[in-house]
Amino acid sequence: MGDPARKLPTFEELLAEIDRLPAHLSGEILQPGEIRTMSRPDAPHRRAVGQCYRALGDADIASGGTGWWIELEPAVRFGDRLFNPDIAGWRVDRCPDPPRGYPITLLPDWCCEVLSPSTARDDRRIKLPHYARSGVGWVWLIDPEIRLVEVFRAEREQPLLVTSAGEDETPRLPPFDLEINLAPFWILPKPAEPSSP
Repeated sequence: MGDPARKLPTFEELLAEIDRLPAHLSGEILQPGEIRTMSRPDAPHRRAVGQCYRALGDADIASGGTGWWIELEPAVRFGDRLFNPDIAGWRVDRCPDPPRGYPITLLPDWCCEVLSPSTARDDRRIKLPHYARSGVGWVWLIDPEIRLVEVFRAEREQPLLVTSAGEDETPRLPPFDLEINLAPFWILPKPAEPSSP
């Protein structure tokens, strides 16, 4: 007789394993039964996350804004998966108090993923469609490498690209009613070397 099928670890077992990771690593459950670990992000990623978070201050109640709870790297449970979006937001009219729990089980209304070479493929191939299937209404993908923000809306459980912006534009990106200056999102190029006479 053949060996019985390997039993996948439970969500709780994987979460406990993630909690034991060293501080320089983080973990997600992108597929049931599997952990993806990654090292902490590098400078272009950190800058884009930080500048995006600051740009949304007028929407974030915790920062004196209105309408949203905006959180950095919340651990959010999506059934048997665990995602740590770089930034996520919950509308106050649906979530009057800040989302609680670990992991958070109330799904966000908006998620933002900042792409890096080690995560971009999974962020696009796994997380983006799963967000849409799960009912997250809006997703931003920010690519610091090419200085581009893409905005997706969930449409019939599929991610639909509705707009994009980049470089030094100051667009109004849904679902927020704010003008967002994108220029600070990107690491500035090194100043040109002075030419010799």
